[in-house]
Amino acid sequence: MKQIWITRAGPPEALEIKEAPDPEPKPGEARIRVEASGVNFADAMGRMGLYPDLPKLPVVPGYEIAGRIDAVGAGADPAWIGRDVLAMTRFGGYSDVVCLPLREVFVRPAGMSADIGAALPVNYLTAWQLVTVMGALKPGEKILIHSAGGGVGVAATQIARHIGAVVIGVASAWKHAELRSIGVDHLIDGAAEDLESRVLEITAGRGVELVLDPVGGESFKQSYRLLAPTGRLGMFGASALASAKSRNLAGVIRTIATMPWFTFTPLALINANKGVFGVNLLKTSDDFNLLKSWMDDLLDLWAQGVVQPKIAKTFLFDEAPLAHHYLQDRKNLGKVLLKP
Repeated sequence: MKQIWITRAGPPEALEIKEAPDPEPKPGEARIRVEASGVNFADAMGRMGLYPDLPKLPVVPGYEIAGRIDAVGAGADPAWIGRDVLAMTRFGGYSDVVCLPLREVFVRPAGMSADIGAALPVNYLTAWQLVTVMGALKPGEKILIHSAGGGVGVAATQIARHIGAVVIGVASAWKHAELRSIGVDHLIDGAAEDLESRVLEITAGRGVELVLDPVGGESFKQSYRLLAPTGRLGMFGASALASAKSRNLAGVIRTIATMPWFTFTPLALINANKGVFGVNLLKTSDDFNLLKSWMDDLLDLWAQGVVQPKIAKTFLFDEAPLAHHYLQDRKNLGKVLLKP
């Protein structure tokens, strides 16, 4: 099999391809010939040495794959062989062969391509947890989505529009036309416009009921200020830590120092009637039954045409460093994939 390894903390060129014997599935496992693997910002942060949950280097990153089962282990139903599937991998997804417990594998619905299957798990489960489970977004409410052109941003937009909410997206100007086409009601170019004044203008001074913020640092403080009474701030990353493509200690310290350590105090939250929560899908994946219930809902919405992952670009395994450059340069509108 072919795998992409993080051999050392560093820039995208720290990714290396290595060959290894194909694994054999253990009892209760399926072996999947991978057709597409999802690329996520957490992969880049792990490569830079900034992701605390990453196993000790060297390691094969990757959280999601789609492919076809070609073998099963002892005790597993051989009828699974030949089925098209998708799955979360909890590391190891940058591989053209993966073995996983069958109970953690989802059958890919008829008509769903491997690309769409690999684009679903991380982005859409994260968005589902943010928007519906913990964000409790309701029809008519307003949601502010930072990085609206990213994979989670696109997913959250589709879910929020299905609920009947008003979507305000923050994205580079060149992404605006396409984001409007998928349902973003109001767009803000964070590099050229004053975010706070634009949000207050759009909401007639009230603010929004839900903010999704993967940036961190000062952005968390600003997002909190933009909450209306009863508003909720969902934090699901800290991309400001990765302002460069290699670990920058000064930048890390600066971002950590600007986190809202004294903003979200219990009394402040009570007095403001605001809520703050965090989402880490890797931790949520410990409860697979919970993830399965969410994925079942998402697959139903896919069948209805509500959930429609947008593929920004695909790269071959040999081009893995280019995929990470593309993602970190914010050139993507939607999902980035690797293909064996």
